[in-house]
Amino acid sequence: MRFIVKPLLISFLLFSVLSCSRNNYKYLPRYENFTPGVPDYDDLNMWAAHPDKWDPSDSIPKPLRSNWRENPVDVFFIHPTTFTDESRIEEYNAPINDAGINMKTDYGSIMYQASVFNADAKVWAPRYRQAHIKMYWYKDSAIAMRAFDTAYSDVRRAFEFFIAHTGGRPFIIASHSQGTTHAKRLIKELIDTTNLKNRLVAAYLLGIPVAPDEFQHIPVCRDSMMTGCFVSWRTYRRGVPSAEYAHDSGASVVNPLTWTTDTARAPKTLNRGAILYKFNKKVKSPNDAQIHNNILWVSRPKFFGGFLYKSKNYHPGDYNLFYLNVQQDIRRRIGLFWK
Repeated sequence: MRFIVKPLLISFLLFSVLSCSRNNYKYLPRYENFTPGVPDYDDLNMWAAHPDKWDPSDSIPKPLRSNWRENPVDVFFIHPTTFTDESRIEEYNAPINDAGINMKTDYGSIMYQASVFNADAKVWAPRYRQAHIKMYWYKDSAIAMRAFDTAYSDVRRAFEFFIAHTGGRPFIIASHSQGTTHAKRLIKELIDTTNLKNRLVAAYLLGIPVAPDEFQHIPVCRDSMMTGCFVSWRTYRRGVPSAEYAHDSGASVVNPLTWTTDTARAPKTLNRGAILYKFNKKVKSPNDAQIHNNILWVSRPKFFGGFLYKSKNYHPGDYNLFYLNVQQDIRRRIGLFWK
């Protein structure tokens, strides 16, 4: 049974809640501050989302309540960075039982992103000792690598638990931002060259550049009829200076309004709707979308309060600006996979 909740803990725009924007850090973290303690995934508390408990991924926006249905497909969702507190810059990885960080994860990413899958799949999302956001640009690469390795070790063990407890059913890999950093490695090590690739419906790898040849046997989804493939994009407002996305050079981009790699501009009439900071309200046709130089360009989204959001980087809204299109795509690819 699914339950509907209102986002009582969200008091500002989703973009602020999930933002992984860059900050300037003045202090060096200490080697001894790698977070100890390995999560035990037999414990339901170590899962931000799990089919055997209620969690925010089970939330359904009011306009979409009739869309939900049971389906024997599972999704392994890896959440983005929510460990961004600048006052804790001397820590490498988030403590697994940090109530504040977990609440930010649950009522941010899990509610607003992972919930897009709940109409057609059972959602699994592990808690993991995520690397602090500063690790993405920390000057000592050895320290950063150690932090990401710590985080990934949890993600990998959680996925092995997931595979052992999903009865051989087809599955989806989904991720955002730091989650995609780990998802890419996970797919390379455990799926791409193993029999598990035959159970992969699709992978939704958003918020981090993914190369067209990232994997040996899992290609880019070039159209809406493919399965066993991946989609990826990073969202920016049309006209953003190229210097802001130079690191995206060579990245794969699929347009979530057409589900192709065509660079033609897709009109906003193709956008079935967004779910933003008012979770129970659908925003109809908020923006268009066009692939441009390895990123996704969109018109400025039209929603209440949108004028307050000045950034041209819509990274935190990669899923939410296309929520209903993503939901429709999930259902279509699952159907095609079974056929």
